[in-house]
Amino acid sequence: MNAPFKQPTRREVVVASALVGGALVVGCSPADLMSAGSDVEIGAFGPFIRIAQDGVVTVMNKHQEMGQGNHAGLAAIVAEELDADWTRVLVEHAPANAKLYGNATAGAQLTGGSSAISNSWEQLRKAGAGARAMFVQAAANRWNVAVGEITVKDSVVSHTSGKTATFGELLADAAKVPAPTDVKLKDPKTFTLIGTDRVRRKDAQAKSDGTARYTQDVRLPDMLTAVVAHAPRFGAKVKSFDAAEAKKVAGVVAVFEIPTGVAVVAQNTYAARMGREALSVEWDEDKAEKRGSAAITQLFKDVAVGKNTETPWEGFDQRGDATVLDAAPKAGEQVLEATYEFPYLAHATMEPMNCVASVDGAKVKMVFGSQGQTLDQLNAAKIVGCLPGSVEIETIFAGGSFGRRANFPSDYSAECVHIAKKVGKGRPVKLVWTREDDMQAGYFRPITVHALKVKLDKDGFPAAWRHRIVTQSIMKGSPMPSKGPDQTAIEGTAGSPYLKATPIVDAQLALPEVGVPVLWWRSVGATHTAFVMEHTIDQLALKAGKDPIEYRKALYAKAGAERHLAVLNLAVEKAGPKAAAGWTRGVAVHECFGSVVAQIAEVKLENGTPRVGRVVTAIDCGVAVSPDQIAAQMEGGTCYGLSAALFGEVTLTDGKVDQSNFDTYRVLRINEAPTVETHILPSGNPPSGVGEPGTPVIAPAVANALLALSKTATTRLPFVQA
Repeated sequence: MNAPFKQPTRREVVVASALVGGALVVGCSPADLMSAGSDVEIGAFGPFIRIAQDGVVTVMNKHQEMGQGNHAGLAAIVAEELDADWTRVLVEHAPANAKLYGNATAGAQLTGGSSAISNSWEQLRKAGAGARAMFVQAAANRWNVAVGEITVKDSVVSHTSGKTATFGELLADAAKVPAPTDVKLKDPKTFTLIGTDRVRRKDAQAKSDGTARYTQDVRLPDMLTAVVAHAPRFGAKVKSFDAAEAKKVAGVVAVFEIPTGVAVVAQNTYAARMGREALSVEWDEDKAEKRGSAAITQLFKDVAVGKNTETPWEGFDQRGDATVLDAAPKAGEQVLEATYEFPYLAHATMEPMNCVASVDGAKVKMVFGSQGQTLDQLNAAKIVGCLPGSVEIETIFAGGSFGRRANFPSDYSAECVHIAKKVGKGRPVKLVWTREDDMQAGYFRPITVHALKVKLDKDGFPAAWRHRIVTQSIMKGSPMPSKGPDQTAIEGTAGSPYLKATPIVDAQLALPEVGVPVLWWRSVGATHTAFVMEHTIDQLALKAGKDPIEYRKALYAKAGAERHLAVLNLAVEKAGPKAAAGWTRGVAVHECFGSVVAQIAEVKLENGTPRVGRVVTAIDCGVAVSPDQIAAQMEGGTCYGLSAALFGEVTLTDGKVDQSNFDTYRVLRINEAPTVETHILPSGNPPSGVGEPGTPVIAPAVANALLALSKTATTRLPFVQA
């Protein structure tokens, strides 16, 4: 638990000033700056492990549990090295403190990039092994024996003489043992928990019986509820508003302007919504985005094919003389030209955005499903004028995110802090976004256009490859800018084994300015690059008259892509010799977030609409901490990706979002979900990402099945046009 609020030290005041002014404080790491003012208690076994008198082990999860199941995986890493009784291991969200709980790959406390397990792997193994060593030393001291004669199993410490003691019985002594600075980790071959089906979700019961706590479940004394009237066009500001009718609504307490709109604060959600409906707002749209999605897509297409030269290009993979692609094809020479279009997509989480906050002077308390605690602390601190670490965040479960809950300005939680600051006196306020708010107020996966020209050699393989990507930048203006081209736009094309196997490559990126807010969406750049690369390969194989699976194998051999080849072989083996009668197979393979996934999808057309039946998935994700949860992520990621591929599209008319709820933003239904089989490639490598790699592969696998059926390529998603 966080300690009571304390007055900042002089050093912390200097740190806070640096954060506001952008100065560099010598001797302060980014984590020091972001955690300034925090006072989190650390127990005898370090920041990640707490052990109660009865021996129950609680693992502090520095990441957000939003449905992906990392609670179990992270706890299992600790329990394995600690040799704890898995049935008596609990998990809690850790306090917000970047210095103690920062993501090792991001620096900040942040859950994203499918990195929860991978960035915690060594850290939590050492934490568990260190605590185990303390119990062993405590037992050795008590029994006056050598530590090498002691074993630990299921939270019981044993000596060769037959003496035993539980963690609870040794707790006081173990807590006095100095924490070891160097620990020996287990040989993975000796794991008894990691990699087994015993590693099941620790939150399943609570989420099944309704006792799991989400933001909407938070009830605090004297709490108010707020909603915000947002501008109908992005970039518009409040010009004026008339709150007279809103204030007549029973239960409405206050109506006032905040930077992103007009807040209506009331005694309950219904009153707040009715007050907003009665509110009259005039918007200043001088700087608003007024283009529709069709016009934005056309602009991107014009840039991609060279009709619009105002947007600069940035190369990200260039070698050889690409001018050979400008020459007219010789007799018998085969060339493929293709342009692909991808629409805006909503994250469409089951739980829309919401937050509870209270502000009392320089003290801020927030309770919600925070995905980026450090970002949320920084933004709240700027609003209130306090130290980032003085912003206490109690992280609770979130009903999905897919990237939406972690954005640089902390849009919805910042709104809540603005409102709570205005209300003042420490009175808690719950901000509620309706589904319509969530669907229409941003953020979105950006519109993207790819334009390709590929020339084949005499053997039918790529000899020269020109690639143009046009999209909005997610990272522009962020506190974590990319070095060189925006990696969120090119990942999956940059580094592709198909480009590595091609002698001449000219790949470039253009990022036109558009006023629609965009953000990472589950698997980020791979949402479009996987489709383009995999569907293009099948078209090239068709031109060359080669089997698409054998075609890939040849290219992987050229590129030295052994992991791609291994998962493809595994998927082919598990799929069997042929599809069931009436079904056609499509294949796709893609690497993202350190993992490689191959899928074989069985597809047929029903009334002109693709129907996906069986999906065979093979994944190389390093050490499989929780095979059951990996399978669940492959199933969920496949259905999420298939939903977007079949139906997902956010459109704008004159700058206004057309979709508002699931009646206009179609998602996959239960009866449309395929059967997903998951096969994990054995590996001794450290764990890599699992939450996102299953999402981008299904769309090209389906497109490739349709190509096999009709010999017609898919150049625009979704498959089913509204």
